[in-house]
Parts: sequence; C-alpha cells; structure tokens
Amino acid sequence: MRLIELSPPGKKVTTGTLLFTAEDIIRFARQYDPQPFHTDPEAARHYVFGALCASGWHTCAGWMKCYVAYWSAEVSRLESEGLVAPKLGPSAGFKKLQWLKPVYSGDSITYSVEVVDSRPLMSRPGTWINFTTNDGVNQHGEVVMRYDGTVLEFE
Repeated sequence: MRLIELSPPGKKVTTGTLLFTAEDIIRFARQYDPQPFHTDPEAARHYVFGALCASGWHTCAGWMKCYVAYWSAEVSRLESEGLVAPKLGPSAGFKKLQWLKPVYSGDSITYSVEVVDSRPLMSRPGTWINFTTNDGVNQHGEVVMRYDGTVLEFE
C-alpha cells in the first residue's frame, strides 16, 4: 500500500493536539530558543506579542511529536487489519514555513497533514517522494503554523 492510496489528495488527517503550558514553553525555549519573550513571562509583556509565547520551532516540534505518535498508531492499525503500512523514511525538506499567529500559554494546537502529490524518485528506484501540506490550528480555529513538506517512501 502506498501513502497516496491511504491518504489521497484532499484528505486532511488530524494527527493530534498539544496543550502548550508556560512550563513547556519556557523549558523548550531555554534549551533551543532562549529569547526573553519565550523564557520570561514578565519581560514578554514588553515585546510585540504582549505575553509569553512559544517559539515557532516549538510549534514545529509539536507537529512532529503528534505526527510520529499518529503514524505509529496508524501502522499498528493497518497491521491489525492484515495490511502492510507504507514504509516512510526521512523528509527530503520543507518550504514555505509560516508562523502565522503566536502560540500562548494555555493554547491547544491541533495538527494535521494532507498528502497533495507523490512521484517516483528517479535517483532511487523503488522510492517515492510524497508532498504534503501541514498545519497547526489553535482552539479558536486560527492557523498558527503552516508549511509544505516532503516524506520519502520505500518499497
């Protein structure tokens, strides 16, 4: 079974939801993006966002965390039905990454993926490159992050 058969274009799949707490925002930012508006609630009030907000990289890491959990469950589901799940490999990259709205403490972000196209990778027979649109939407229905991605698939 190929990924594009499992998730044809036009089928948006919700992969999970994450709650962003102040503690999580600060912990991630201290390690990976130590800017005051991500690490210090008081200092953050005086920046453009007006309050502590998550690093954009944190929102992207949240997308990946949800996707990996979703895909693991999907592989198990397919196997329990006697089907062979597509063998997905690494991403070949992404483009058009947009952080459209800040993610504040207390926001719940629901992530999704949609396969939009797939083609054989000419340099590697038996390998396909799948093109995806990926996003995160807050509890108010506002898109907070979006990007176009790729994922390799192997025979």
